[in-house]
Amino acid sequence: MKVVLLERVENLGAIGDVVTVKDGFARNFLLPRDKALRATSKNLEKFELDRVAIEARNEKNKDAAQKIAEKIDGQVYVLIRQAGETGQLYGSVGGRDVMEAIQAEGGKVERSQIVLNTPIKTLGMHAVPVRLHAEVSASVTINVARSADEAERQAKGEDVIKSAYEDDRNAAAEQARDMVEGGAGQQDGLGSEA
Repeated sequence: MKVVLLERVENLGAIGDVVTVKDGFARNFLLPRDKALRATSKNLEKFELDRVAIEARNEKNKDAAQKIAEKIDGQVYVLIRQAGETGQLYGSVGGRDVMEAIQAEGGKVERSQIVLNTPIKTLGMHAVPVRLHAEVSASVTINVARSADEAERQAKGEDVIKSAYEDDRNAAAEQARDMVEGGAGQQDGLGSEA
């Protein structure tokens, strides 16, 4: 199906471009969201008459998105979740969780603007892109931790899972030294016949 774009669509074209897309993409995405019109002669004439207004509307939306991007770009949001000792979450962090964290801090984003191809399933710091407009995007960092203290340590750059393994290994080595120094496992001549 041929359509004329009413706004810039990533990997497709800019305002006013006439492009050929699959019927389903046009019917289910572009047309219902007012991103395009069918490329009929009547619609092309209508588009040319409204072009200035459409471009002005797009510029206004872009400016609004830019203001939001300036506010949230580079921000770190902490999400407390339950996880196992290996750092694997018992659930996952999805786009809705990221959206709610940003909105809780006063950011105005929608779920569809969060670009999270796969859910976050491990503890740590995760960069998440946010596409606010076809020409404006920002990046936020999601700090997934088991507690506020752990989140603070992760924010400073510490790998809490690796630190936990190091602590366990040091404790085991200390326990082994204590056992050897205390004489555990040594024979004092008992049971030997001379």
